[in-house]
Amino acid sequence: MGSLVLKNIRKSFGQVEVLKGIDLEVSDGEFVIFVGPSGCGKSTLLRVIAGLEDATSGSVGIDGEVVGHLPPSKRGIAMVFQTYALYPHLTVRNNMALGLKQAGQPADQVEQRVTAASTMLSLDEYLERYPAELSGGQRQRVAIGRAVVRDPQLFLFDEPLSNLDAALRVNTRLEIARLHRELGATMIYVTHDQVEAMTLADKIVVLNSGVVEQIGSPMELYNNPANMFVAGFIGSPQMNFIDAGRVGRGDADKIGIRPEHISVDPETGTWAGNVLHAEHLGADTILYMETEAAGLLTVRLFGEHKFNADDKLFATPDENRMFAFDKDGRSIAA
Repeated sequence: MGSLVLKNIRKSFGQVEVLKGIDLEVSDGEFVIFVGPSGCGKSTLLRVIAGLEDATSGSVGIDGEVVGHLPPSKRGIAMVFQTYALYPHLTVRNNMALGLKQAGQPADQVEQRVTAASTMLSLDEYLERYPAELSGGQRQRVAIGRAVVRDPQLFLFDEPLSNLDAALRVNTRLEIARLHRELGATMIYVTHDQVEAMTLADKIVVLNSGVVEQIGSPMELYNNPANMFVAGFIGSPQMNFIDAGRVGRGDADKIGIRPEHISVDPETGTWAGNVLHAEHLGADTILYMETEAAGLLTVRLFGEHKFNADDKLFATPDENRMFAFDKDGRSIAA
C-alpha cells in the first residue's frame, strides 16, 4: 500500500506553467522529499497529489489506481501543513479524533487509534489541552497525530517544520524519522531545507522551475550531481564554481569543488590567497578567501582553527573530488 506514480504532470495557472511534465515513481514505504528553491513547484506538486489542485494534464496513481477524479478524502492520504491547521476550540484529543468521527468510525475504534497515536508521539499528557496551551512543536506533533490516526496509504508533509525554531526543528525531525521507521508508511515531504532532505529522505527529487533536475538518494546527489544546479543546491556551504580556464582545464566550462574538499596551509599549496572573513563555529571553521587563480573560494575546515581575516594562505583542492561541467551546466563524467 502507498505506492505513487506520476505521469507527465503539468499544471498551469492562467498563462503560467508551474509544473512542466513531472514523472515520478515512489515505492511502498519510501520516504521521498521534494526540494528546490521558492517557486520551483514543489508545494503545487504536493497539492496535485493530494487533490487540492487539479492537474492541467497527466495522471496521479496511488496504489495502482488513477485518482485524478477522486476528492482528497477518497485518496487514502493524510496531509500535514506547516500552519498546523488545528481547531482552536477542540482539545488535542478531539482534534485528533475529528476526522475519524466525521467518517463514522465506531467510538471504541476512534479512542483506540487516538490513544495509540498519542502514545507514539508522547502526547498523552496533553490530550485534554487546547492548541493555545501548547508550544509550536507540540502543536505540530498533534497535527502529525491527526494524520497518523487515519492510517493513510500516503502521508504528505508540506514544510511541516518551517515555523519551528532550530532546536524544535531537530527534535521534530527525529520524531518524523522515528515515525517513518515504526509505521513503515510511504511519506512525501516538501521542504526548502536541504538538511531535512539529506537526513530524512530515502530519495530526493530536486525541482527547478517546474522540472525535475535529478532524482536519487542523498549521497547520490551529493557525490554525483547531474548538473550545476543540483551541485550548487545540495551541500552546505554551497559548492565553489570556478571558470575552468582559470585553472587550466580546457575540457570544461566550470569546475566545481565543495568547501570541505579544500585544504589550506600558510606555506604552500595550489592557489595563493587572502582570507576575507572567518567564521568560527566550534565544530567547523568557514573561511572566505580571495585567490588570484581561482577567484572567491569558500573553505570548510573541520574543528577549531585560528585563521582570521587578512591571513595569507594557500588553498589546495582535492583533485579526486572536483567536478567538471560543460557550457550548458551538465556534469562531465570523470
